[in-house]
Amino acid sequence: MTGTQRLTLALAGLIGAVGVMAAAAASHAGESRNLSAIASICLAHGPALLALALLSRRPWLSRAGLLLAAGTAVFVADLGMREWQGHSLFPMAAPIGGAAMILAWLLLAFAAIVVRRHKSGSF
Repeated sequence: MTGTQRLTLALAGLIGAVGVMAAAAASHAGESRNLSAIASICLAHGPALLALALLSRRPWLSRAGLLLAAGTAVFVADLGMREWQGHSLFPMAAPIGGAAMILAWLLLAFAAIVVRRHKSGSF
């Protein structure tokens, strides 16, 4: 396993844990839109990062995984700051994180469609 794969795997675990914690907090905090969004985003992207970490041996997939992890982290950190501190992480943090997540998913699609297959059959 490469260093990038290990990093992506570690981030998948952290993002998944944050998703479970946010879901638990949302169930006890009443109608918290931010906590529900954090839970949804983390519990959707954590398993995707896990798959990318375990299956990617190609640079395009590794880049997509790191970009997805970074975008997720920025997006949910901004929502968390808004929830608990009443202000954003930094100006435009949520849109930047969201755009990074979208770009990562598009990069994944690009890698699947355009990038030539390696001899072993992996991207």
